[in-house]
Amino acid sequence: MEKQINQFLDFLQNEKKLSNNTLQSYNRDINQYKDYLSQNHINYMKVTNEDIKEYLKYLQNVGKKTSTTSRNLASIRSFYQYLIRIKKLKKDPTENIQSPKVEKRVPSVLTSQEVELLLNQPKDVDLKGTRDKAMLEVAYATGMRVTEIISLNVEDIYIDEGFVVCKSGNKQRNIPLGSLSIAALKEYMEKARPIMIKDENEKSLFVNVNGQRLTRQGFWKIVKFYKEQAHITKDITPHVLRHSFATHLLQNGADLKAIQTMLGHSDISSTQVYMQFQDNGLKNVYKKAHPRA
Repeated sequence: MEKQINQFLDFLQNEKKLSNNTLQSYNRDINQYKDYLSQNHINYMKVTNEDIKEYLKYLQNVGKKTSTTSRNLASIRSFYQYLIRIKKLKKDPTENIQSPKVEKRVPSVLTSQEVELLLNQPKDVDLKGTRDKAMLEVAYATGMRVTEIISLNVEDIYIDEGFVVCKSGNKQRNIPLGSLSIAALKEYMEKARPIMIKDENEKSLFVNVNGQRLTRQGFWKIVKFYKEQAHITKDITPHVLRHSFATHLLQNGADLKAIQTMLGHSDISSTQVYMQFQDNGLKNVYKKAHPRA
């Protein structure tokens, strides 16, 4: 089974061009499944529908969240579909197994005032402050995911044209930049970054004090630091800025399809979760004007 798992992961990486984070999730899920089969003396090629259901029950019994169990099933299903694809197997044992219902959580969102307070914390008095201001401005201006922001290279920023090219896996999208994020980026790229980098060939846009690409953990710590500086009591992660970006656009009349494109959601249903934050004024207009409201 180990050989097939490695081939499957290679397929996901080289053919499907999945991100490292997604690959790690698949790796974790499939190897955990392999260990379970081994402990219960079940041959992975002879697994039945009932065996898969028992495994999902086992995950729930050991306290795994519904979302984790659901993701595990998706990983296992992909693995078996790959085996069918390479003609190692004829029937998918996960067929007709329903994924556990995952409740969509309400995203945590900042008010416009809280965003302003947070973004005003980094000061252009030193290199770090200049970098942090540019980074937070870009996060809120584009709604990009943390991994997408730290993966940015200098060549992905088009200051004069006013947009950023965001690459995610084998897809890419162009996202507009606002005047404040452009000003902060210009300041950072012209005055701070050239001093922070140790190697002229460094491509990373946002670098740490050692002149190397900033990590997810580094970004998270920066957001946490400024949240405390701003005395904001809400729990703020870099992802909260993404939620706030989408919510504020929607509240100010942006088209849901346009927000979907900017966020990089493949399915509109992922974007529709922000509809619950719609302005009450719009809801009232709808109720009064729509004949079937």
